[in-house]
Amino acid sequence: MASRAPLPPSRRLFERFRSVPPSTTGVPGLLSSLQAYGGLQAFAARAHRPSQTLGRVGSLEVRLAQTAAEVRQAQKLRYRVFYQEGSAIPNPGRMFARRDVDAYDAICDHLLVIDHGARDTHPGRPAVVGTYRLLRQSLAEDYGGFYTAGEFDIGGLIARHGNLQFLELGRSCVLPPYRNKRTVELLWHGIWSYVLQNRLDVMIGCASLDGTEPKQLALPLSFLHHYARAPEEWRARALPERYVEMNRMSKESIEPKAALRVLPPLVKGYLRLGAYIGDGAVIDYEFGTTDVLIVLPVSAISARYIEHFDLSRWAA
Repeated sequence: MASRAPLPPSRRLFERFRSVPPSTTGVPGLLSSLQAYGGLQAFAARAHRPSQTLGRVGSLEVRLAQTAAEVRQAQKLRYRVFYQEGSAIPNPGRMFARRDVDAYDAICDHLLVIDHGARDTHPGRPAVVGTYRLLRQSLAEDYGGFYTAGEFDIGGLIARHGNLQFLELGRSCVLPPYRNKRTVELLWHGIWSYVLQNRLDVMIGCASLDGTEPKQLALPLSFLHHYARAPEEWRARALPERYVEMNRMSKESIEPKAALRVLPPLVKGYLRLGAYIGDGAVIDYEFGTTDVLIVLPVSAISARYIEHFDLSRWAA
């Protein structure tokens, strides 16, 4: 039997701690998270490149993280939003580090909104006030798959569109003072620039509704099922063992305006762009949320939004 070529160091590291489920608690969870910090060194080697501004408005700049230190800033922001402000429950590793860390951080690109008018806790370093995590299909295939595959069966969706390139969006968060139109538009401009530069065709990811009791989320879940469910060619279903029924109210009993009022702003933003919703939801007890699958083909984005995200609009 021919000997198998050795994996590069970054992939060997990824495979070593990816086997520990994200929800694992106790010492294995601590070790897994600490090993993830080592993976950021591989990220730093891969990501080191001249700084490239994707857009700037006043003191706010959007660009990709360039160093492991900037990824750690994004992780600190995620910890603050998800665990301190939100209802997520940290495992020992995340609690020890006070950062939201997992294996995927070492292979993803990290989109940042940086406020050059605000300082980080590290002297002289501008503050990271918003972030998105981006994973291209080519990297996901090299390192074991998309994060989304842990909740939804996306294999068939990707296979049906084998000629298209997918991008996974995840870990989106913004500091409270910056939750405004300008910051969100900068993030979306950065995503759109990234899509164009990498010739990507479809965006996917998990979007969250606060709470883990589906009965209390009957209105938004039913609205998404009846009004935004993906057509068959773009549909993917929650994993059988995690499947939660979304069809909890008849379409006739739903008041769309009332449903839209209770949808998270991020989900409404995806819908405005033309996104579809997958079949079934998934409860994420670690983060205290109920997740739905977002599928957004670039071809579905209306021309007016494409013009809105045009690079020239946010030129530095």
